[in-house]
Amino acid sequence: MTDILVITGLSGAGRSATAAVLEDLGWYVVDNLPTSLVDTIVELASAPGSVIAQLALVAGRQHLELMPRVAGLRGAGHRVRVIFLDSSTAELVKRYESTRRRHPLAAETDGLIESIERERSLLEPVKNDSDLVIDTTDLNVHQLKSRIQGLFDDDSVERLQVSVESFGYKHGIPLDADIVMDVRFLPNPHWDEAMRPLTGLDGPVVEFVLHRAETTEFLERLTELVGGVLPHYVAEGKSYLTIAIGCTGGRHRSVAVAEDLAHRLRATGQPVRTLHRDISR
Repeated sequence: MTDILVITGLSGAGRSATAAVLEDLGWYVVDNLPTSLVDTIVELASAPGSVIAQLALVAGRQHLELMPRVAGLRGAGHRVRVIFLDSSTAELVKRYESTRRRHPLAAETDGLIESIERERSLLEPVKNDSDLVIDTTDLNVHQLKSRIQGLFDDDSVERLQVSVESFGYKHGIPLDADIVMDVRFLPNPHWDEAMRPLTGLDGPVVEFVLHRAETTEFLERLTELVGGVLPHYVAEGKSYLTIAIGCTGGRHRSVAVAEDLAHRLRATGQPVRTLHRDISR
């Protein structure tokens, strides 16, 4: 059976860039395929002698029509995952203004912001049914490429892929987070002038944040919680899980805690990737 990835999401959020990265990784990419031809292309890819082992379908205007097809393909035994590219409205407005592109819903609305919000509302059911949501608000093309490569470059092992992401609450909660934990209850290294320029990857900050009783207790309980729920996510067929750890600015406490949580999960045999969204802000 064929390994199928459906790429969907908001216009301007990075569908084309994601497709380009997957193509470089060896996926056979079909962009804007009419829904009526999905079964045909999958049948051709699955036929004896086909060299297409991994098929990526990029949704155009037919996002909603594709989802019932996903259920049918899974029922036929294919491995099908849906990736949804999301971004904040403010960032999408900047991208459209810089490229001077016309939004696909422009003819149906009174302005760019209304078009974006209209599409966001229409695609909410698709987002809710997706296996993976990637927030591209703060990702440039190179960062998005690195993120996609990390998720799909060695994609032969069929198991839950866990990402631990640090962030700053003052920059907003990541749109792609499945579990969100707040570590602002911990003392803040920011108020120490010697540690302010450092990050949660530097030794003095790591020691300041982690070497205290409340942090140890929190991490032990969080590791136990995550370890207990992972099998249930697997049982529900989830392929990706993002755990977001937040502090005020996303540079110190959340980074140190995210790295330690990832280390603890890896010690149990669970592969984990880390991402520090706001560490450079």
